Amino acid sequence: MPILDLSPGDQTITVRSDTSLLEVYRALPAGLYPPFPPVELPGGIGGLVARGGFAQTFFFAAEVLGVTFRSPSGRVIRAGGRTVKNVQGYDLTRLFVGSFGRLGEALEVTLRLRPGPDLRHVVAPGSLAALGHPTARFAWQDGDNVHLLHFGHAREVKRALAALPQAQEVTEPLDLTSRFPNGMGVAESASLRDLRFGWVNGAGPPPVPPLFARLADTL
Repeated sequence: MPILDLSPGDQTITVRSDTSLLEVYRALPAGLYPPFPPVELPGGIGGLVARGGFAQTFFFAAEVLGVTFRSPSGRVIRAGGRTVKNVQGYDLTRLFVGSFGRLGEALEVTLRLRPGPDLRHVVAPGSLAALGHPTARFAWQDGDNVHLLHFGHAREVKRALAALPQAQEVTEPLDLTSRFPNGMGVAESASLRDLRFGWVNGAGPPPVPPLFARLADTL
């Protein structure tokens, strides 16, 4: 089973790294949502965490409570977990998020879930840059169209999506995996982009700071 643990009361879910994004959505009870939109991307949850998320307008690393990963040396390291505790030294969970594989390969991931009675996804012609910093939880641009997605109470959702007047509703999950047959990398020039990166097929990760590379070499 790709879903290893689901705790609606604690609002957490633990999954294998190869679990697809839409599998997580299908496993959740109504009114609970993960920290990513219902968009299928290559690499499953492990790939998403390694890339630092997709389309979020919040601090994605805070939504990843724990990661079990295999470091480049072959060590299996368990960082974090369902309960947030005081830690000494490096917070390896947050360092792993967005490391693009430099710290190793994710095996299991624990995510925080958020409640919300209503979810809407809309799309309209426009530019993500022109929106500034949207209040919707998720925002991305695909070609000449901007997508906004938000969950919460109905009035909150309506306010967050008002940045795209005359937008059309998107009622089905999107599958973007076919656009990245050689993996999902970053580049300045890209038709698909969010607030952090432009996402393209087969490109490499962003540069690694020297201090981060030194840490990775010790694991």
